[in-house]
Amino acid sequence: MDWRVRFVDYPEQWRRQRPELLPVIEDTIARGDLMLRQQLRDFEEHLARFGGTARAVGVSNCTDGLRLLAHALDIGPGDEVVSVAHTFVATISPFALRGATPVLVDIGDDHLMDTDRLLDAVTERTRVIIPVHLNGRTVDMNAVRKAADTCGAVIVEDAAQALGATFDGRTAGTFGLASTYSFYPAKMLGALGDAGAVLTDDDTLADRLTALRDHGRIGKSDLDGWGYNCRLDNLQAAILDWRLARLPEWIERRRHLARIYTKLLSDLPDLEIPVGPDADPQRRDVFQNYVITSDWRTPLAEHLRDDGVETMVSWPVPLHRQPGLGLGHHRLPRTEELCDRVLSLPMYPELADEQVEYVAASIRRFFER
Repeated sequence: MDWRVRFVDYPEQWRRQRPELLPVIEDTIARGDLMLRQQLRDFEEHLARFGGTARAVGVSNCTDGLRLLAHALDIGPGDEVVSVAHTFVATISPFALRGATPVLVDIGDDHLMDTDRLLDAVTERTRVIIPVHLNGRTVDMNAVRKAADTCGAVIVEDAAQALGATFDGRTAGTFGLASTYSFYPAKMLGALGDAGAVLTDDDTLADRLTALRDHGRIGKSDLDGWGYNCRLDNLQAAILDWRLARLPEWIERRRHLARIYTKLLSDLPDLEIPVGPDADPQRRDVFQNYVITSDWRTPLAEHLRDDGVETMVSWPVPLHRQPGLGLGHHRLPRTEELCDRVLSLPMYPELADEQVEYVAASIRRFFER
């Protein structure tokens, strides 16, 4: 289909970045710096500085970052891992595959973990709490820390969609033992393929993850133990490092576009929109996604498609309603309601103001009709 507004416009992104980014790619290849070389070390140093942590460990993707953490923390049968069902399955799967029991908490009005319910979910068996900073907004980490302290659990933040977001002046991903990030192409900071990272202030943990990502190797030939092949290649690291320097500008662009959406959609009675970028002094949201909710989700999405606007539903079926996962005993009514009503609109730095105005005008026509 010839979209008038793409959900993410990769060709336009490349058109704008090609003149400066292509020489970075060519230089990396020409040097033969393909694995575990200086570009990766540079990116890890710059990412840790941006994220506000002591260390960053580049990995092949965010899922593998969580998998390495589950291994490093020795998660296994008898352990409980507390998170939410309104997330991608990768948030929980690395822990469940090691035998841990997922415990799911319902969500609140902002689509994030309802921390008022968190204290009821933790037990003496809770080893890890995984708050998911969805759509570029940070969970109430004061409440998460309180719950973790009551049971002695560690906090692993799924910050895949929240690079650069803050809560109470602190950057998302700096509240727990570690945090994981996705650099999937559509994310806040996207690679030209799969990539991810783990951030932490714990040097011992960072060293362990660095060994685990490379078959357990420490140095050229010594092995720290069994490991995996989860390395972030240098080409993606070089691309990410170039883009990281421009991320603050792109975040401000996302927040500007969110202001336009908010201004043009806030008065529609049959539509719920995210908290505006200037409405919550406790948080600085980065708007990885601009997610609306409506009882008319399906016909609205069809109307937008007919107008040439590409949208996305993340996720139509919550994890506890996936029969193959064995989580059907959970009762999460707000999660289930949201999954029937949620719709993501186009949101990326290359999006023109006029395109956002076009999307908003199409939505208004739908509801006025």
